[in-house]
Amino acid sequence: MLFSQYAAAAAFLAIAAPVIAQSPSPTQTVNSSQSSAFRSVLSTYSASFKASPQFSNIVINLALNVPASAQSSITSDTASLLPVPTGSAFNLYSFATDPPTTFPQIGWESYLSTATELRSSIDNLRTSAVLALATSAQSVLGTSASIAAPSSSSSSAAAAPALAAPTFPGFTGSAMGVVAGAVEGSINMYLKPYACALAAILVAGVSGTVLDLSTLTWTLSDPGNNVSVPAKFPSQAHLDLYAAGVITDPYLGLNDFDERWVAESNWTYTSNALPGLYVRPPDDTDQQAILNGPPSGGDANAIWLVFQGLDTFTTISLCNQTVASTNNQFRQFFFEVSDILTSCTSDPVLSINFGSAVNIVNEIAAQPGQETWPYGVELSYEFPNRQFMRKEQSDFGWDWGPAFAPAGPWQTGYMVQLTQSELYVRNALVDIYKQGQLNNIPPDQSQPWVVNASLDVLGDLPDGASLTYLLTDAQNKTVVESAMSNVNVSNGAISGSATVQPNTVDCWWPTGFGPQTLYNMTIYVVDTDGNTVTSAQRRVGFRTIVLNEGVITQDQLDAGIAPGNNWHFEVNGYEFYAKGSNFIPPDAFWPRVTVEKMQNLFQDVVDARQNMLRVWSSGAYSPDFIYDLADEMGILLWSEFEFGDTLYPVDADFLANVADEVNYQVRRVNYHPSLAFWAGGNELENLELQLVNRSAEDQYERYKNEYQLLFLDTIVPQVFGNTRSISYAPSSTSNGYISLDHNTPPYFIERYENLDEGSIYGETDYYNYDPTVAFDFASYPVGRFSNEFGYHSMPSIQSWQEVLDPSQWYFNSSVITLRNHHYPPGDTNTTNYYNGSLGLGEMTRAVEEWYPTPNKSDSVANFSAWCHATQVFQADYYTNQIQFYRRGSGLPQRTLGSLYWQLEDIWQAPTWASIEYNGRWKLLHYRGKDAYNNIIVAPYFNSTTGLLEVYVTSDLWSEATGTASATWYDWSGNQLDLPGLEAQPFTVGALNTTRVYSTITNTTLGINNPDDVVMSMSVNATGKLPNNDTTTNFSHSNWFHASALSNANLVDPGLTLEYDSEAQTFTVCATQGVASWVWLDYPAGAIVSFDDNGFWLGKGQSRTLGYNVKSDNTTGAWANGVTVQSLWNQTQPDLLLPQ
Repeated sequence: MLFSQYAAAAAFLAIAAPVIAQSPSPTQTVNSSQSSAFRSVLSTYSASFKASPQFSNIVINLALNVPASAQSSITSDTASLLPVPTGSAFNLYSFATDPPTTFPQIGWESYLSTATELRSSIDNLRTSAVLALATSAQSVLGTSASIAAPSSSSSSAAAAPALAAPTFPGFTGSAMGVVAGAVEGSINMYLKPYACALAAILVAGVSGTVLDLSTLTWTLSDPGNNVSVPAKFPSQAHLDLYAAGVITDPYLGLNDFDERWVAESNWTYTSNALPGLYVRPPDDTDQQAILNGPPSGGDANAIWLVFQGLDTFTTISLCNQTVASTNNQFRQFFFEVSDILTSCTSDPVLSINFGSAVNIVNEIAAQPGQETWPYGVELSYEFPNRQFMRKEQSDFGWDWGPAFAPAGPWQTGYMVQLTQSELYVRNALVDIYKQGQLNNIPPDQSQPWVVNASLDVLGDLPDGASLTYLLTDAQNKTVVESAMSNVNVSNGAISGSATVQPNTVDCWWPTGFGPQTLYNMTIYVVDTDGNTVTSAQRRVGFRTIVLNEGVITQDQLDAGIAPGNNWHFEVNGYEFYAKGSNFIPPDAFWPRVTVEKMQNLFQDVVDARQNMLRVWSSGAYSPDFIYDLADEMGILLWSEFEFGDTLYPVDADFLANVADEVNYQVRRVNYHPSLAFWAGGNELENLELQLVNRSAEDQYERYKNEYQLLFLDTIVPQVFGNTRSISYAPSSTSNGYISLDHNTPPYFIERYENLDEGSIYGETDYYNYDPTVAFDFASYPVGRFSNEFGYHSMPSIQSWQEVLDPSQWYFNSSVITLRNHHYPPGDTNTTNYYNGSLGLGEMTRAVEEWYPTPNKSDSVANFSAWCHATQVFQADYYTNQIQFYRRGSGLPQRTLGSLYWQLEDIWQAPTWASIEYNGRWKLLHYRGKDAYNNIIVAPYFNSTTGLLEVYVTSDLWSEATGTASATWYDWSGNQLDLPGLEAQPFTVGALNTTRVYSTITNTTLGINNPDDVVMSMSVNATGKLPNNDTTTNFSHSNWFHASALSNANLVDPGLTLEYDSEAQTFTVCATQGVASWVWLDYPAGAIVSFDDNGFWLGKGQSRTLGYNVKSDNTTGAWANGVTVQSLWNQTQPDLLLPQ
């Protein structure tokens, strides 16, 4: 992408990126060998630039192939945007910063000004300097070339003169010849970075350019509310109103209620006059300039508007003429506007009116003959009728988030100007699979790879067009360069395929299983003369990932696995245990979700030993940069289409809208190796259809058929028609299918409730808000995979302080009660105290049942202690469930995954999250990290019978050996003379578990009071990590208490805390007794994660912990405010904490 408005950014990109990002520049004619050389040039100078935040945002938009993990390293230092070598024939840096007097006085900073100023700068530069640039290009290229002087015939000061086509040998067409020549000819020359920058400058403003709509000046208005404010693009109305001071921070207090007028209003985004739009009317032989004069180098035959995401109900106008209306947040929309611009009698202005979604869906629901559903089936959280909109479902409220129902251009948009021979790639599919592979069926790993590519283009594909591709590795070395076969042109797309031998490439692996090997793939559209018409680039990985739902085989039965069906994932032919959590929208307003925020969040995922995230439906489809990060970091993304917890219409228009949505999204993200799975939606079979069966049993078949019409008949052809590499299931949480036949649509016959006694099917979710049975393993579901389970907790007081007035800093305050959306009001009631208090009561009862109840004399300290206590229960509860599901990997249920609910917060409120909105780790995230060790030792206690068992569980792919120990202590840390384990040898198989200890506590404890004793367990083992021949040492420890800690006779463990500023470590020691739930806390102003937290210490034990600072507004002072406490501190009303 080389945008005329961002010549400077393009120059940066030409040097800083491994490849100029995701072409298409519609005029690009660089062939594959030149492209390879170009990559070499760019990689050489990848570290040469530093940029301002505004500049870096431009580059991020352009730079598909700059690793997302590297983007956050761009700094705000603007001292030197270009390196300055000596002795160069053409010093672009000097030219830009100290130009000759005959040139306009513009520098790089000017290029970062407003779009209008930048456009004018570029046009003036081209007017005065094109001959000098061409001469310099000749010097760089070392070839003879001639270029005509520009003529200046426009009366507009900002008009761009026509630039005659260059006549460089071997190149024809527009000024892109200079680009190709500069790139190719300068490969081995000292001035190669400047040749690239020169190329970017020459491209700016020529025909076939792409106008990034974010460079325009925008206004947000609503005459009904007498509001008109500056706006951004992409954006949403709430964000622009907040920036303008019309509303306060939407997250403060009860603003989700107080600012509902924003969601109930219609909002219009209006641009300034669009620059640089040229079109040749079909009945006019003279080139016509709509604005800023005629184009330089070529006639524009078509201009398109392309929108990557409009939220949601819009009417688009250009030149006061209606372009189109849209009604889907998740589709890419593209409209040819050439005729409108040709007839435009004024400066072209783009206007996008966003209707109120909350009002529009109510109108849709009220239409005569509209579909209805039985009572209680359509789950409503706040705003009703969300089933009628293709918009983020949680925008209308959920039990963990607010209902802002935002509106606006939430993703980027472009104006694309094409000449007759030019193409614009608006989307591209790359599907990599094993030869003979079919969806949902484990492939033959010995087969070669098949690479299927398909480009969706705007413009007319030339007759006889073909495809070639270039595959390069991370060092820009060519791996494969070849033509594609089976080329087909249909419906504005060109497709082809190629075969890659297995030994040619290395596999991509999820984190913990091997390296995340990625390749750059460039696909070229070539005409019959061998000229490259356009190209697209994607960063790909070679892997197979399959959801295996097949029938349990005889071999599996012989191994002790219960009959039924599988439900687990296999990567590159290997079963594995999926460890992870559920990812929800990280913000109520997607435009403020940054690469840095997501990089920090995904680093938290990897640090916590998670390898999979379920990207929950009813949010929004993740943007590419999120998949990019997952590709780089090895995080598998179980992805879902945006349907959940309701049934949906099945009229023809709705189904067609969904089909286009699914087709676009599948093609958009399929190239990412992190993409693990597509599910149709959330809790549809196990919840929604069951609700129908309960409330209207006689209508069950009707609604089941409608469900199948949408999630099988409509969605499956779009998935299976585009990809063979990804598995699909119509519902998250189901009993799987009875049969799968790829020859007979709709392919799946779902099992529903057709269950055989003694057999195990599908995956489970589990929520039980009766805290008295929280640690009863018999209450947990038995299944092949656990995709959701959890219990809510409070965020820390540091997070509450961000959004609450100090008068609200107590557990049951009115604002906290209303921000607690568990349980939701079910309507737009803003006084939902009763339902909110139910959720608070569940947390309170859980603390009182299992832990010492805080009763601090200071009200703020007491509030903080209660928030912490709810996190202790949550962490304890989740840890027990994770241990239970992990042990299931070696039991007949063969459980091979546990994804807890939920990873992160969308705002500050009581939720199920393990990471708070600001990035602060709850106790759960630390304990989940511990429970996801490769080898763990864990207790399993039946409080009714007194049976205590200790198991060692491993998720390694080969057996491990070691010793296990178990020792009883009193709370003062004295060892008790009770039967335990002393270095008991064990062997645990691959993805398996083994019992190392069993006793009846009623007998073992003898006269000892269960309230006085605890057991310490530890394991030391050796084994090999997946795809690694090196023997590795593994260790893990755990603790067991036979009675609830609310009854335990805790003692002061005498915790001490020391900080080593030089080593940047904290050391905690328990000097007087056993310390349970040791917690290092730190003040507001920084976001820090420790190596471990929430752990136990025996008397005399110490732990030295490093830390990772993600943000710090305290200039390091946070470290002096770190405190340490254990559960014993909860019993002390006025205790000061060690620090």
